[in-house]
Amino acid sequence: MCLSIPSKVVKVSDDKMMCTVDTMGVQRDANLMMMDDEDVNIGDYVLLHIGFVMNKIDEEEALASIETYREILELMNEDERKRAILEDDECPARGA
Repeated sequence: MCLSIPSKVVKVSDDKMMCTVDTMGVQRDANLMMMDDEDVNIGDYVLLHIGFVMNKIDEEEALASIETYREILELMNEDERKRAILEDDECPARGA
C-alpha cells in the first residue's frame, strides 16, 4: 500500500518545473509537470506520487492528515518510521 503524506512546498524553481517539499522534516525535490496550469507556491501543501506533485491540498486537511500520520508513526519502530517517511513517494507500480 502506498500513502501520500501531505508535504509543504518550501521552494519553487524559477521555471516552475520543480519544487522542494518538506515531508515531516525530510526535504526532497519534486516534479511539477503533472500540475497543468495550476500554480504551486511556497507554503502550499501538496500530495506526491513517485516524485511528482499530483495535486494541492487544503492546509487544514493537510495538517489533519499529518496529525493522523504522526499517530500511526508512533505505533511503528524506528526503522519502520524512517522507511515510511523517506520512501513515501517511491511506491512501486501495481503488479510490479
